[in-house]
Amino acid sequence: MSSSAIDVRNLHHRYGARIIYEQLSLQVPRGKVVALLGKNGVGKTTLIKILMGFLTPRAGRCTVLGDPSHALRPATRRQVGLLFEGHVAYDFMTIAQIERFHAPFYPRWRKELYYELVGRLGLPEHHVIARMSEGQRSQVVLGLLMAQQPDLLILDDYSMGLDAGYRRLFVDLMVEYLAGGDRTVFLTSHVIQDMERFVDDIILLERGGVARHCALKDFLCQFHRHVLPKTAARGPVQAAACIKNAEEHAGHWDLFSFADGHTLAAALADQGHDPCALQQMPMSLEDAFIGYTGRY
Repeated sequence: MSSSAIDVRNLHHRYGARIIYEQLSLQVPRGKVVALLGKNGVGKTTLIKILMGFLTPRAGRCTVLGDPSHALRPATRRQVGLLFEGHVAYDFMTIAQIERFHAPFYPRWRKELYYELVGRLGLPEHHVIARMSEGQRSQVVLGLLMAQQPDLLILDDYSMGLDAGYRRLFVDLMVEYLAGGDRTVFLTSHVIQDMERFVDDIILLERGGVARHCALKDFLCQFHRHVLPKTAARGPVQAAACIKNAEEHAGHWDLFSFADGHTLAAALADQGHDPCALQQMPMSLEDAFIGYTGRY
């Protein structure tokens, strides 16, 4: 058995003339929670479509639980729980009907987990899913996934439409789900701050398919924000090998880097700036993500 639940090698894909990936390679280890992070348009949802066989890439190889992504066996699909942008198939069914429909397909089905989540909506079991709000439909999908108890969860923006209280509940249930065995989660979300509670690794995806894979704790420890007052800057801060991103504000520059303060100070001095007032500032995961990718 491969040590990776998801294995992507030399993936190439484009939409017309627009290149999404060139030689993208990444692995999601079994038993880990891995978050795929990146700005809109870098190809996060496209990658999930390829992994599930909905899209065929121009080149490259992808496997999910050992199967080629374009030829997943039914037995493998039963081991994968997929949340795809909050989508609910068969939304003409009621809360009770959709549970009964899904249950026979999954040998580990736990009906009580479904009703634990969906019951918090306060809706009768005969309520039709199509008449729900976006957030309510997302709660139904998450309930179905928890009841399925899959070996691999793939969650494309699981937080879509969920309020803060329900997101917190879902994270609590996710922690319990992960304690139930050697399970893997691969997810995206626009709500970055929730991830600090349960994510092991992050993959930072940039345009063109450049990916950096690291442990979340290492990223938060090794990626820094330094502030350089405008009074110490001799004009704009230029790009440098040790500066990942530089953002100009009214009275200062924010500098984001994996380098330590001494290395950064030397690079600034080479540009003619005075680094004596350079100061490292604390960051949340959301701050670090925006600093890494840029605001725009």
